[in-house]
Amino acid sequence: MRIRFGAAGAALYIIALCLVASPRPSTGSGRPERVEGRAQSTYDQLLDLYVRDGFVYYRALKQDRAKFDTYVAALSTAAIDAAPRDERLAFWLNAYNALVLRTIIDHYPIAQRTAEYPPHSIRQIPGAFERLPHKVAGRTLTLDQIEQTVLLAFHDPRAYLALGRGAVGGGRLRSEAYTAARLETQLKEVAEECVSRPECVQIDRVADTLNVSAIFSWREKEFSAAYAEAAPPAFANRSSIERAVLALIQPKLLTTEREALAKNDFKVAFKPFDWTLNDLTGRGGR
Repeated sequence: MRIRFGAAGAALYIIALCLVASPRPSTGSGRPERVEGRAQSTYDQLLDLYVRDGFVYYRALKQDRAKFDTYVAALSTAAIDAAPRDERLAFWLNAYNALVLRTIIDHYPIAQRTAEYPPHSIRQIPGAFERLPHKVAGRTLTLDQIEQTVLLAFHDPRAYLALGRGAVGGGRLRSEAYTAARLETQLKEVAEECVSRPECVQIDRVADTLNVSAIFSWREKEFSAAYAEAAPPAFANRSSIERAVLALIQPKLLTTEREALAKNDFKVAFKPFDWTLNDLTGRGGR
């Protein structure tokens, strides 16, 4: 059972966190450590405290960032290459989402620099994804490099739906860390959540259109390779990415939605990605 904290309990919870010994980023012998145990537990606790339904109390996280910064520092020297596959994937998903959070709180409140993106968007931070370097597992990588090279090697496109990206249009940031023991269950839940979120999938019966997240078009090759062949035979005339999307979402569709798509005369449109900051500050929270 996960414990949820109201605003009144947050201060006591933070004090409790401070009493936990800080995890060490290295052994003292110069050899890198695995990010696990107390470090992983602290990150999990911080997500539980500051993340609600994919939105983040960024102001509060910035004001109480000592434990968070310790976790991010531990990522830089983590020894992960020889770990089992699920442990490595969980590590990189946590690292990506944590680095997005740090990028935002480093610049929060985010100043507006362009009218191309919403005010306070992570996209208002110059080079947030493509240029800012981060040290992770002994490597220097941008967020884009983690997504496009590191995660690519796992051949599981559900990972792309697990990336919060600091935006309303991203995957719903979970209030818990990814773990090797629960990774398959967590990724299954991520994929299922996609069907229920209008930012990810939306069926417009009036316009006879299946609107889906731009993430599917960004990672078309990966989704097609993983899911296209699993689509029902009735959709054989569809493109590979359309078949992949249909295969992924069909098991969780409502009966009426499934019946509407069964006619196979609908259009598929990729929704413009919503880069609005997933900020819970000032929304009736703390």
